[in-house]
Amino acid sequence: MKIGVIGLGRMGGNIARRLMRAGHTCVVFDASAKAAETLALEGAQAAASLPDLVEKLLPGPRAVWVMLPAGAITEDTVNALGGLLTADDMIIDGGNSYFRDDIRRAAMLAEFGIQYLDCGTSGGVWGLERGYCMMVGGPRAAFEHLDPIFAALAPGIGTIARTPGREGRDPRVEQGYLYAGPVGAGHFAKMIHNGIEYGMMQAFAEGFDILRSRAKSKVPAAEQYDFDMADIAEVWRRGSVVSSWLLDLTAQALADDSHLERFSGVVDDSGEGRWTIEAAVDEAVPAEVLAAALFTRFRSRQDHTFAEKVLSAMRMGFGGHVEPGKH
Repeated sequence: MKIGVIGLGRMGGNIARRLMRAGHTCVVFDASAKAAETLALEGAQAAASLPDLVEKLLPGPRAVWVMLPAGAITEDTVNALGGLLTADDMIIDGGNSYFRDDIRRAAMLAEFGIQYLDCGTSGGVWGLERGYCMMVGGPRAAFEHLDPIFAALAPGIGTIARTPGREGRDPRVEQGYLYAGPVGAGHFAKMIHNGIEYGMMQAFAEGFDILRSRAKSKVPAAEQYDFDMADIAEVWRRGSVVSSWLLDLTAQALADDSHLERFSGVVDDSGEGRWTIEAAVDEAVPAEVLAAALFTRFRSRQDHTFAEKVLSAMRMGFGGHVEPGKH
């Protein structure tokens, strides 16, 4: 298939590369002409502007993947595309947009016959090799039409053991992508995914902080243990019930520097954690762990602990997130 990709940053560029590896044709555009030119050297068609990208995608129906930060830049881009595309064309927002923004945008685009899909995309800077886990909302027919795109981006079943009892269910879920439901469902599922991620990261961070503090605590001398943090993380990776990709990233960071000196411990939040708590309030669902994890990120901007350094290291590891104020 031919698809446009707008936004060639940490994830967008690699999404285009993975699609091209699978034999798809990518027309790419970014505010930085250099980013588009780099991908052109790898086989993409670089567009000089949004109108140029839309023109290069003919004949229709055209599909455009928008991979930009949530907020004004995505809003402006979707609005611009709404004035350039025509009936039966498709826009996929693969960023972390707010699900209510998706519903509003889809209604606006529907007036022109343009189909809008929201694709919650997880995989970070490792997606080129590992693939991307995707949760897609929008018109079912558009999802089915774009299935070759999602299949190419997905990680595949890999070496993960199959779950007993899944016979008769959609096999694409085992490949790492899901039709979540109508517009907004994809980003809502990704929003909760990221809220859970906050809690998991916080649990690891606090646990390692307790381990590190034990050698200097005020407990009796016989109970003071000087743990090797990198070795603790590594042994937990081997058969432990808490083994995970987040633990893998933590182990790597601690092996490089057991004190995590290059991290200050200022931990940003990108919106999904806040939206998860808002959803919990709307639904009157208790979410004590997720709320505490979010508020800890707020506190980290005033008072930093080793736990926050662990959080920063994990965020850098999976998403390339740089601490505020650093470049």
